[in-house]
Amino acid sequence: MNGEPLIFGLTVAEFEDLSLKICFTALILYMLFIIGNLAKESKAGKYGTMWLFIALGVGFVGFVAKGIIQKLMGIE
Repeated sequence: MNGEPLIFGLTVAEFEDLSLKICFTALILYMLFIIGNLAKESKAGKYGTMWLFIALGVGFVGFVAKGIIQKLMGIE
């Protein structure tokens, strides 16, 4: 084990990588819930709801795209 500290049987780097993916995914899902709730409460309609999701949801598209690109290129 080379004296590396373990967290739940993982090295610190593995734990950080895993927790980053899990926490960001949970944050993105929560943000989608908030956007949907905002559209419902403001009675935005179908067109307004679509624009809310596009405008407010574009912030995490890069994070999702990065994961997909890593899988496709076999970088991970």
